[in-house]
Amino acid sequence: MADKDNKPSKETLEEWSKNPDNWILGIFYFNRKDKRIFPPKRIAQFGWTVNFANPISVLAIVAIIVATILITKLRK
Repeated sequence: MADKDNKPSKETLEEWSKNPDNWILGIFYFNRKDKRIFPPKRIAQFGWTVNFANPISVLAIVAIIVATILITKLRK
């Protein structure tokens, strides 16, 4: 179910996270319907993951990795 703003309900978001069809090899979340950049992992207590179906998510994770590498190189 979606509300007026066309946002999925909390129940829908939970269903997407729990649906094994949205997980490649059980660890990579891939759901084109889910517009969240960092959705919760299958077990929400373990934090968040990247939605590889969302191009912004992929760019965000690449930016984080590049920033980490640059900071590491600059500190040496």
